[in-house]
Amino acid sequence: MEEIQAKVEKVLEKIRPYLHKDGGDVRFNRYEPETRTLVVDLLGNCENCPLSVMTLRAGIEKLILKEIPEIKRVEKK
Repeated sequence: MEEIQAKVEKVLEKIRPYLHKDGGDVRFNRYEPETRTLVVDLLGNCENCPLSVMTLRAGIEKLILKEIPEIKRVEKK
């Protein structure tokens, strides 16, 4: 589990600069191995943004799935 979190943190570091430009951020919440689902917290302006689902799917999830094959889905808390 710690190995997955370390991999996720590495990928999130690539994404954060883009979110920070708009006053947002993303944080690892938990990984659910039984469903291979990553749960993240969207913070700052990303938390209530109407485009947060697009950010999650087209940005965060796309990169996570590409770089971490153990994860099959990304959800926000």
